[in-house]
Amino acid sequence: MIRICVLTMIAILMPLAAKAGEPGLKTEFIGGTLPGVQPKSTAWLNLTDAESLAFSAGKNELRIPYQRIGTLEYGQNVSRRYAEAILLSPLLLLSKTRKHFVTIGYQDADGRQQALVFRVDKGDIRAVMAGLEARSGRRFTFLDDEARKAGQ
Repeated sequence: MIRICVLTMIAILMPLAAKAGEPGLKTEFIGGTLPGVQPKSTAWLNLTDAESLAFSAGKNELRIPYQRIGTLEYGQNVSRRYAEAILLSPLLLLSKTRKHFVTIGYQDADGRQQALVFRVDKGDIRAVMAGLEARSGRRFTFLDDEARKAGQ
C-alpha cells in the first residue's frame, strides 16, 4: 500500500523535474512499430495524464491508454568507455557507460499489438519506471541481470 502511494507521488511530481515549457521527459526513440518516426529521434514522454501516456516525436503524437499497456520491459546496455580512454586517459577503461532502455508493449485501437522502445537518461529512469508502473498497474520485466540490480 505504501509503495503504491510512493509510486503515485513520484508519477505526480515527475513533471516538476521537466524543464519549463517542455511537456514530459525527453527521451530517445530507438524503434518500434510506430510508422513515420525515425529511429534515434528525440521523443517526449508525458505521464501526467491519469488516463493515457502521451508520446510525441516531431509532428507525430500518440496517446496510449494505460489500460491498453500489456508489457513493460527495462534493460541496460553496459559498455566500456574505449573512445574516451584512447582520447583522454586509460583510467577511463575502469569505468562503464550505461544506457537505459524501456520497451512499452500495447494494443492499439484496432486491437493489434504494438511496441515502442526508448532510451531514457540515467536521472529519469526511476521516475519513468515508477510512473508507468503506477499508472498502468503493470510490473516491469527486467531483461538482464544489470537491469534487475538497478531496478530493485
